[in-house]
Amino acid sequence: MSAVDAVDEALEQYHLAAEEFIKGNPEPYKMAFSHKDDVTLANPYGPPVRGWEQVSEALEHTASRLRDGEVVVVETVAKCVTSELAYVVSVAREKAKVGGSEEITPIALRTTMILRPEGDTWKVVHLHGDPITTPQPAESVIQE
Repeated sequence: MSAVDAVDEALEQYHLAAEEFIKGNPEPYKMAFSHKDDVTLANPYGPPVRGWEQVSEALEHTASRLRDGEVVVVETVAKCVTSELAYVVSVAREKAKVGGSEEITPIALRTTMILRPEGDTWKVVHLHGDPITTPQPAESVIQE
């Protein structure tokens, strides 16, 4: 199987796992990630974390804030695959109950994912997701 085919297969499994994650179940999603010490995660619910233990805890924490959700569409912006690494830049559009809300609301996340082969599959070694999906003024980065 080519690296492109293997990455596409891993992405298909990742997207199926994301369907569970947005419903509040982190377990299939966690299986898409590398469980090594160099795995990293930067999501909208906290600071970046490194190492499987911290990433696992952050994923569980994030999933605990989501329920009754679904992935609406994932728009791929760019994808590059080599034999050693792959990256995917996308915008994920989802909807879910978030936090204590009883309303299903739209969620849009800009994501950058890096994958690498581990054994006979590809695993997410880095995932960054944030809610910036539209142009922002330069001043939006200023923190007071």
